[in-house]
Amino acid sequence: MPTEIQHFIEGRLVPGQSGRTAPVYNPATGEVAAQVPLASEAEIAAAIASAHKAFPGWAETTPLRRARILNRFLHILEERIDDLAAVISAEHGKVISDAKGEVQRGIEVVEFATAAPLLLKGEVTENVGTRIDSHSVRQPLGVVAGITPFNFPAMVPMWMFPVALACGNCFILKPSERDPSAALLLAQWLKDAGLPDGVFNVVHGDKTAVDALLAHPDISAVSFVGSTPIARYIYETAARHGKRAQALGGAKNHMIIMPDADMDQAVDALMGAAYGSAGERCMAISVAVPVGEATANALVERLAPRVRDLRIGPGTDPEAEMGPLVTRQHLDKVRGYIDEGIAAGAELVVDGRDFRRQGYENGFFIGGTLFDRVTPEMKIYREEIFGPVLSVVRAGSFDEAAGMINAHEFGNGTSIFTRDGDSAREFAHRIQVGMVGINVPIPVPMAFHSFGGWKASLFGDHHMHGPEGVRFYTKLKTITTRWPTGIRAGAEFVMPTMK
Repeated sequence: MPTEIQHFIEGRLVPGQSGRTAPVYNPATGEVAAQVPLASEAEIAAAIASAHKAFPGWAETTPLRRARILNRFLHILEERIDDLAAVISAEHGKVISDAKGEVQRGIEVVEFATAAPLLLKGEVTENVGTRIDSHSVRQPLGVVAGITPFNFPAMVPMWMFPVALACGNCFILKPSERDPSAALLLAQWLKDAGLPDGVFNVVHGDKTAVDALLAHPDISAVSFVGSTPIARYIYETAARHGKRAQALGGAKNHMIIMPDADMDQAVDALMGAAYGSAGERCMAISVAVPVGEATANALVERLAPRVRDLRIGPGTDPEAEMGPLVTRQHLDKVRGYIDEGIAAGAELVVDGRDFRRQGYENGFFIGGTLFDRVTPEMKIYREEIFGPVLSVVRAGSFDEAAGMINAHEFGNGTSIFTRDGDSAREFAHRIQVGMVGINVPIPVPMAFHSFGGWKASLFGDHHMHGPEGVRFYTKLKTITTRWPTGIRAGAEFVMPTMK
């Protein structure tokens, strides 16, 4: 009998009341493992009301006390990482080692957020005028919401809520309905760490829930990670309702391989970056751009056997390098892209469509796929596939390769492999992409920097976590002060200035 998942409101689990549910699958077996409730507008309003009631007390809690709660949460995460990784693997499908890596990257944001007393320090200027001083403070926004994707059910929420909570906000999390259970563990562990009831709530749902969050007057800001069409919708709708929004969209991340690159290092990097987590990463490398025919031939020759030999299995298999895709619908979508590539004339070097794992024939598995001689006008080049499909696009020169990246709709992440410092510097300076790697295949910034792309990969003015996250989740107030000193200058009718 499938498990009945619940919402988390006012510090406790609450059964769904809408009468609508969605199935949660075990991707390795294809079986329905649970039913998740899809919240109504009334249930969303109840969660927001809980957070709204808790906000004044949490906002007045000193940053140091907030940090201590987050520090206890940090230790709980470290102690229970195996439990969280197992839940992620069971619902998403990624292998356990990858799930643990996801949790660790989330933990690093919590570590950053424990510095709340430092992060919230303002600025002071003495004597901006005669005996007049100015100082600034950062204050919380109120109730904020996070709408997160299936591919990182723990890490992406932890990109958002630790910083939001550290800044004094209350948080509503709407996780993906495909793998919702990790969010409930995080909610319970925050409570175990001493977070007051109502400060953090979890509501499950679909577009009804999203639209209710976007329209509600007590939501001050919305963070989102997902596809570009939805990111654009989130940003535009939130802005129309007077809310701040940071909405991270899709990606098509390129890796340039220069003729002088360490080819073994480049191939190792591509294997992990293209096929790790079955390609279901917004920072996955899905396009390899070797410069020169000799470089391209050597790259494909070394890649092909490695792709064929990928160890694919359920997340519980300690030998597996890649697990299944998240749903059968997504599996069919990825297979459809491979069909599109063949029809467009790309050279299919390794075909993963017919992969089967004995004992898991009904699972959502697909093998690694490698295309060569892909061209920029092909659909498999233009669009984000979000699966284990790597396209090789041959370039005749560095300028051609860089121009190809700059011309693409997306600008999330990119990388170059080279031994030449001049090429690397020129690449980093010229490329129109938000996150750049030099001999680093997945240049995800550490928690004390900020994560975000350019172009159609990000809607909004602020990247996530790090200093940008603090700025997003706070509003700036500047106070100018003069105390009476017995000096009376009389009424002034002009704009105050300093001469």
